Parts: sequence; structure tokens; C-alpha cells
Amino acid sequence: MRALRALREVPLILAEDTRHSRKLLSRYEISTRLISYHQHNKRARLALALEALQTHDVALVTSAGMPAVSDPGFELIEATYQAGIEVDVLPGPSAAITAVVAAAVPAPGFLFVGFLPRRPGDRRRRLAEVSDLRYSLVLYEAPHRLLSLLRDVHSVLGDRHVVIARELTKLHQEVLRSALSEAIQRYSSDEPRGEFTLVVAPAGPSTGARAEEALEELRSRCLQGEDARNAVREVARKYGVSRNEAYRMWLQARDI
Repeated sequence: MRALRALREVPLILAEDTRHSRKLLSRYEISTRLISYHQHNKRARLALALEALQTHDVALVTSAGMPAVSDPGFELIEATYQAGIEVDVLPGPSAAITAVVAAAVPAPGFLFVGFLPRRPGDRRRRLAEVSDLRYSLVLYEAPHRLLSLLRDVHSVLGDRHVVIARELTKLHQEVLRSALSEAIQRYSSDEPRGEFTLVVAPAGPSTGARAEEALEELRSRCLQGEDARNAVREVARKYGVSRNEAYRMWLQARDI
């Protein structure tokens, strides 16, 4: 309600996509003047925005995310502070925070990485820089680059557990939990659509140590009479191994 009030009261709204934002404003009968402020004109709009801010408030909105979080806005906010003008933030939908909560990946915290470089070599180098961190990694990616990103993450970080969220907070929202290898297999045959947010499990003990822990837990679950499907799913998620590998461990644990 506070955001709607602000959009009604300001004389000017800077919008990443005026067509998209006008639908929202029309839904709530808001007739505030709209001008575009997006990736390709954001620097050219700075002077106009700062001039407007000398006499009245200005609102900044993006189409499906949070301004300045992998969306336009950082340069304007920085310039506004430098001009001695107060900035107020009214939080809206944020794919990064939404994904972290929905993922429920055990970690002491998370690192927001956003969009990685488009060139494979640069992308892999960036991943290598964060490969040993014990925090979950939050990545953004467009559908046509998702498969190549998954392959590079798997190559650099190993077959970790990943949560892949599509179209968060929108009509066709979907959340997939799997090992990276399984996600690669899925999207090799199923064309990705929509905007993606990935939450990659943090670095942990050595693969051998984790496999031994996974096997021990499966053995314990088997002795307790737990259903194989549930045990395999939970252990695969917890230890970052593929479900196929976890099932092989289940068969081994059952025969011990």
C-alpha cells in the first residue's frame, strides 16, 4: 500500500519498461507520468532525473525485480546521494531473496553473484573464485544461456545440489531441486523458458567424505524401515549427490 501511495503522489515515475509498468498503474487507476529508464538509456537519463529531483520526488521501478539488483538503478541512486538528495527504498519482489527462502539450502549465508560473464572462459574463472566458499551461491540467467551455465557450474564446482527457480513470483513460477548433473540432463531435452534464479549449494567436505556420510545415513534410514524413494531424495539433496548415485548407495546400504 505504501508503494502504491508513492506511485500516486510522485509527479514522475522512471520505469524500466513503460508498457509493462503502465499495465500495473492502470490496474490501480494511477495516472502518474511515466518515462523510460532502462539498461540502454540509464546514463542519458541521469541529468533529467537529477533535475526533476531538485523540485519534487521521483519514483524508480523495474519490470520484474528490484532496482539496482541486476536491474537498472545503481547509477541513479549513487548520483542522487552525491547530489545530497535522500533516497527511500520501498522493497518489492526480489528473485534472489525469494529463491534463497524457497531453496532451503543449508548454509551460514549466501553470496549474490547475479549474472555471470557471457564468455565461457570468463564465466569459469569467476566461478573458480567462489568455488571454495561455504555460502550458497545465487545466480541469475536468461533461458538461452541456462544450459551452458549449468555445464560450467558443474565443471568448476562439481555435482552439487542446485535449486533452479523459474519465473519467481509470476504466474508460471516453478522450483526444481536436483543435482547439477540431473538438471543438465533435464534441460538438454527440455528447452528452458522464462527467467531463472539458481541457488547452488556451498562447498563442503571432500567428495569422498560426503559420500561416506551419505552412505551411512542411508544405512540408518534403511534399518529404520524408511521408504527408499523418500530416503534417496532427501539424502541426495542433503549431500549434493545425484539421485542415481544415492540410489546405488541405497542398494549398497540395503545389502550390508
